[in-house]
Amino acid sequence: MANRIIVTGGAGFIGSTTVRHIINNTPDAVCVIDKLTYAGNLESLKPVADSGRFSFYQADICHKSAMDEIFANFRPTHVMHLAAESHVDRSIDAPGDFIQTNINGTYTLLEAARKYFNTLDANEKSHFRFHHISTDEVYGDLGSTGKLFREDTPYAPSSPYSASKAASDHLVRSWMRTFQLPTIITNCSNNYGPYQFPEKLIPLVILHALSGQELPIYGTGSQIRDWLYVEDHAKALYKVATNGKPGETYNIGGNNEKTNLEVVQTICGLLDELAPRSDGASYAGQIIFVPDRPGHDLRYAIDASKIKTELNWQPQETFASGMRKTVQWYLDNRCSWCAHVLSGEYKMERLGRGEKL
Repeated sequence: MANRIIVTGGAGFIGSTTVRHIINNTPDAVCVIDKLTYAGNLESLKPVADSGRFSFYQADICHKSAMDEIFANFRPTHVMHLAAESHVDRSIDAPGDFIQTNINGTYTLLEAARKYFNTLDANEKSHFRFHHISTDEVYGDLGSTGKLFREDTPYAPSSPYSASKAASDHLVRSWMRTFQLPTIITNCSNNYGPYQFPEKLIPLVILHALSGQELPIYGTGSQIRDWLYVEDHAKALYKVATNGKPGETYNIGGNNEKTNLEVVQTICGLLDELAPRSDGASYAGQIIFVPDRPGHDLRYAIDASKIKTELNWQPQETFASGMRKTVQWYLDNRCSWCAHVLSGEYKMERLGRGEKL
């Protein structure tokens, strides 16, 4: 039986990748809910927008009546909740937006799901899943311990962003314990790949390098992250949503620990090869170091052994292969998708098949 999946935040980076994966590789129907803030880009959904199994609603997950209406009309078998404010720097400048979307929005969505769940028969209830997509940043800073984040690692968030995501994780778990809503949580490491909004490190560096701008790195660039190619993540998310066990948490990582400086140097090396500067100099000469941001965690790293053992998932891309694909995609789409994002033109795009609630 084909599933009917609500994907919140489905016009964002990870969300749109997940939607494209589902439409292109399964018989399932997908209903995207997205508020279309600055990070929501309908151009990222154009490759699947003509599918009869795709529908779109422009709506805020904090809008109770809109959520109730979508659940009643679409009648999902699964919810994949990706809608979130997610940029740490923005959470330092405007934490209120993160509280509203990540905490209050998750609460509103949980209540809409619970109301809908209570209308289902026993068979439908046994199939329904609410999958909440979170981050490894809820676990805090590993520092130089050499340890890895496990599903039972205590929470110790450092930023308004990670604190708001930690709060939403707790809400999701409590709705299962108290109301028997079948929920699953995944916590992922840093994603990269095509269609990522250019405020994030990797697309920012690629586009700044190509335009001759400086490449800013916080502190000394010694911060370590585990990098996960976004298409590998999308495959993991679908597998968890459809095969994961309610009440469980699954950590999803790329097994690719790199310092920020290593990441930027890798991009510069690939650009030197694929799009050399006209003066023959290396793009690495554009690197500069800027003051570190407040509360910057030193190291995140995921132990993804549980999802490998229980659900037979592991990343297919190495850091080298994933980065090459990513850099090449931004080169190929610099004058289309990238140009529309940088100019703001993407905000005017319309799919022609969506509804606004």
